[in-house]
Formats: sequence, structure tokens, C-alpha cells
Amino acid sequence: MISMNDKVGNSKQDASNSGAEPKYYNASDIENMAQRVRANFINSLSGFKSGNLIGTRSPDGIDNLAVVSSVFHIGAHPPLLGMIMRPHTVARDTLQNIKETGEYTINHICHSIVDKAHQCSARYDSQLSEFEEVGLSPQRTDQVKAPYVLEASIKLGMQVQDIQLLAINKTELVIGQIVEVIIESKWMSEDGFVDIEGAGSVAVSALDSYHFTERIARLGYAKVGEQFIEIPVKKSF
Repeated sequence: MISMNDKVGNSKQDASNSGAEPKYYNASDIENMAQRVRANFINSLSGFKSGNLIGTRSPDGIDNLAVVSSVFHIGAHPPLLGMIMRPHTVARDTLQNIKETGEYTINHICHSIVDKAHQCSARYDSQLSEFEEVGLSPQRTDQVKAPYVLEASIKLGMQVQDIQLLAINKTELVIGQIVEVIIESKWMSEDGFVDIEGAGSVAVSALDSYHFTERIARLGYAKVGEQFIEIPVKKSF
């Protein structure tokens, strides 16, 4: 059996052994939090999320970028990803462009562009391009008209398959199919595994905290009565 303690190291103490007494929050406690405190608190609880820049192009030809940390896997065949967009109670250029054009790009935020990517969350006028305002470069292909981020290491071209309004809180679920992937071959293993850590993709927690990642292990398929194996991940430099 692989020792996770050996993988992590003795310098990182398990929070369960810290000796601190846990605090219990009930529904009333959460409801009575200040709005920004509640938003930070609840957004932290879902754990680490992927950090992405969503690229769109308006019908008028204006390129747009937005930070989104709600992208998730739906299925591999067909290759579908979902993302949750905030309620359309104010102008949201990204969602509007997606609805009007039917396509967008997903670009992993990597270490080298965190500052510029985060600045894309500012509310720029719809006639301004975040690419120009923050100093990122659009990349175009024949597969989708929406712009990629040239500086991103992993980029996905998406075509909308469905958009659903969630009645419970008026957020919108965008379901898209992957129609193009741009990635250096060194980050992909023969079995299809993509080393997003090696490619420099960052993780996001809460609303504004960006993180490096450190792999513990890649573990083989678990079966009852059999010992799983550790799968080696090739090193790329």
C-alpha cells in the first residue's frame, strides 16, 4: 500500500490532529453572514476548482475574456463540459456572446498569467476587449471563431449544446462540446492522461485565491481484493 504520509511529508500536519476545536455553523448562521463573507465562505467549501479564462467574440467582433472557476466534466463520448454562469441580472458579456454565437473557448490559467487573468474579472465596458486591457494575446483557428489565449498552455474550443436556467437560484448551466484541443504533446501520456500540473495549470479556491498543485500519486483502477498500483507520470522539461 502506498503511504500517503510518505508522499506528503512530515512537515504538513493533518488538520484533524491540530488540536483546535471545530466550530459548527447551522443554516441560520450562514444566512445571517454578511453577503461578501457568506460568498467567500460558501465558495471555499466546494474545494479546489479549475481556473479558466473563457474566450468569446461578440457579433460585432469584440473579443472578451472572463475568469470562470465552475467548469466541470459531464461526459467523454461525446466530450461534454459544463459551467455555471451567474444570474443574468446585470450585463454579462461572456454569457451573452455564448448565447448569440454558440461557441467559446476554455483556456487554463497557468502560473505565468495569473495576474493578467485575474484582472479580467474587472467589469470592463462591453466595447473594450480584455485581451487589450490586460495584455494577453488572442489566438485564432479555423475551428472556432471565439479567441483562444495564446499564453495558455491548454486550450479547448467549445460549441454550445444546451443552456439551462436553474430555477433554484437563476444561475445558468452552459453545456458545451469540445471540438478542438490545443496542447503540447509532452503533457499527454499514451493512455490519454493529461499532466495539467506539468503544464502549469493553477487551481482556484474561494473567489480569489490561486494555487500551485502538487501531485500525491496517480493510482490505478481499484478492485475488491486486489492491490492497486501506482501509475508513473512521465517527466517533461
